[in-house]
Amino acid sequence: MRIEQQPAYVLHSRPYRETSMLLECLTQDHGRIGVVARGVRRERARLQRAQLEPFQPLVLDLLLRGELATLQGAENIGVPLRLVGDAGLAGLYLNELVVRLTGRQDPQPELFDAYARTLPRLATTEPLAWALRRFERDLLEAVGYGLQLAADAESGEPLEPAQLYRYTAEVGPSRCRPGTAHALRGSDLLALAQDQMPDTAGLSALRVMMREVIRFHLGGGELRAWHVLAAAMSRR
Repeated sequence: MRIEQQPAYVLHSRPYRETSMLLECLTQDHGRIGVVARGVRRERARLQRAQLEPFQPLVLDLLLRGELATLQGAENIGVPLRLVGDAGLAGLYLNELVVRLTGRQDPQPELFDAYARTLPRLATTEPLAWALRRFERDLLEAVGYGLQLAADAESGEPLEPAQLYRYTAEVGPSRCRPGTAHALRGSDLLALAQDQMPDTAGLSALRVMMREVIRFHLGGGELRAWHVLAAAMSRR
């Protein structure tokens, strides 16, 4: 199947055979696709490796056969984003999260849109923690693991802003007592649902909650980016 002028982003790349690269790409209409970019590591390659760096909006021409596609052409569109420092680490986290929580060739246009929205946020003055929580929320929704952010999982009653809750990935939020590990305020969950940034304490509580939820959907696994981000923060 030929796929032409497909909006895409490169999530990950690695050397493949002597002169080629194997890419993981997030596409607008076909989800995540494994792509063989033949000959791009040659010194005089028609396509330069710089054209296939992460965070750049692209349009790709692909020939899809089975599990992998072959790259036929790539064109940069728009202005390439320059994500450095913490923003660069956050971008790599986004990429790893998409690769780990999606299957190949599973169309998810809502996820593509969320990813395209988030990259510019990482390059602005918006707090990175909030940009990441918004993306995690939208990614989980897009892949079928949407968060329960409206009602108590046990009683069915609407969440109360001043009440404390313990969020369980399999169930959702349930009331808990003060001192319960990883408790969140109802106002923090409601803020995430309403796309309104909570305070610093709320962002911290949501980060812990999201890690638990994501770890559950990874089958108990870890993300390499979590350790990289933690190491970067500890050096400050």
